[in-house]
Amino acid sequence: MASNNPGWLVLVGILVTLSLPYSHAFWGNENKIHTAVFLSPKFVLGPGSVENRFYFNVDFPKGHIALKSFDAEVIDEAGNPVPLHETYLHHWVVVRYYVRKGVEISKLDDLKKVNRSDYISGGNSGICQNGILSQFFGLGSETRKTSTHIPDPYGIEVGNPAEVPSGFEEQWMLNVHAIDTRGAEDKLGCTECRCDLYNVTVDEYGRPLRPYYKGGLLCCYDRTQCKVKHGFEAVRRTLYLRYTVKWIDMDRFVLPVKIYIFDITDSWKRTPSSTEINAEHKCKIEYDIESCDATGLGNDGCIDTKRISLDMLFGGYLIYGVAHQHSGGTGSALYREDGQLMCSSLPTYGKGEEPGNEAGYIVGMTTCYPKPGTVEISEGETLILEFNYSRIRHHTGVMGLFYVLVADDLPKPMHTLRTVVQTQDSIMVVTVLWAAVALIGVVAVIALAVHYQFKREGEDGYEAIRM
Repeated sequence: MASNNPGWLVLVGILVTLSLPYSHAFWGNENKIHTAVFLSPKFVLGPGSVENRFYFNVDFPKGHIALKSFDAEVIDEAGNPVPLHETYLHHWVVVRYYVRKGVEISKLDDLKKVNRSDYISGGNSGICQNGILSQFFGLGSETRKTSTHIPDPYGIEVGNPAEVPSGFEEQWMLNVHAIDTRGAEDKLGCTECRCDLYNVTVDEYGRPLRPYYKGGLLCCYDRTQCKVKHGFEAVRRTLYLRYTVKWIDMDRFVLPVKIYIFDITDSWKRTPSSTEINAEHKCKIEYDIESCDATGLGNDGCIDTKRISLDMLFGGYLIYGVAHQHSGGTGSALYREDGQLMCSSLPTYGKGEEPGNEAGYIVGMTTCYPKPGTVEISEGETLILEFNYSRIRHHTGVMGLFYVLVADDLPKPMHTLRTVVQTQDSIMVVTVLWAAVALIGVVAVIALAVHYQFKREGEDGYEAIRM
């Protein structure tokens, strides 16, 4: 039998090795993916009320690791997902920071009292100024059906002891902005933070709003109240943001990626008198969409298109991209200056009532995963960012953010005769040399089988055919 032929085991081992994914067969790495599910601090909402708080030192994986994904959704006390037409998730973001050991920060008020020398921002790589849009991950209503997966062999490196300032520790802040729209007089108006529906004339610091400011973040801050229908009543309920983090231990096989966020409201302009890159990227985050005029659709098909040019302060290989839009969004794209498409992201609108499929809401954004090495960004290169919104009705406080992951390096080949095939979850390798080895292995297996069969026949009284 086969057990008496060790060669069979060797050949089977070879064939099994040939079938391994690229990350195992070529990198020799079986880094296990860890998963942890956490809950934000609880928040309580009643009809029309708003939660927009900053939670410091939230639960997060520890150690020198590479993040692979971060997913989140709003749930009730029983753990049931809450639909957007009841509690609208305007956005959530998670931000890294460093705090001096022994200093306690649990909420924004604590941060305001902390000595500036005890707190250091640990945000992403840019490109907005003054810590704006510094999150590592962040989404909104689209969170349930938007992939945040980072393909192998890449990951977002965190917890590197060499990068933590001496005497400090790495911590994480979670911002949750949710609006209870049960019984709202105008659900869409509440989600777009229209100032008249919130009866707000000053911002959260008591400063008067600009006369032309009609809606946005300045009108739906924490503990404001959107207008509900007269006589409507519903219980206040306790909610959480449930977030799921996946990661692997950091090692030499993981290639780190950097996070960049582009904003369509960025007011950056190239300096007329110089070809140098101007680093002043002032991101306003939100803007309004005017409705089509009453005379017809016009030449633009009732679509608002905004385009800006951005000179890149960095270079590298595009690994992942996704846009963030609000209701009315019709898609976004990143182009080279010559018009070549680099990455696009389109919204998915729900068609029902259940969580993840709420009609009229953006419930997902498509993502792009270019084959490694096919989309390279050169330092100093000019890219074009485009965002599109429907103008069928007026929109306030919409956003146009584009989140990208960029790697400095590509996976180093372990053999010159190979073709890399990229998929979202793994990199499979096909090589001429290995195919030849596989063929030899199969032939050897067949030869051994024939030899063994002839030997058995000879033992049973039949003369084997001799060559």
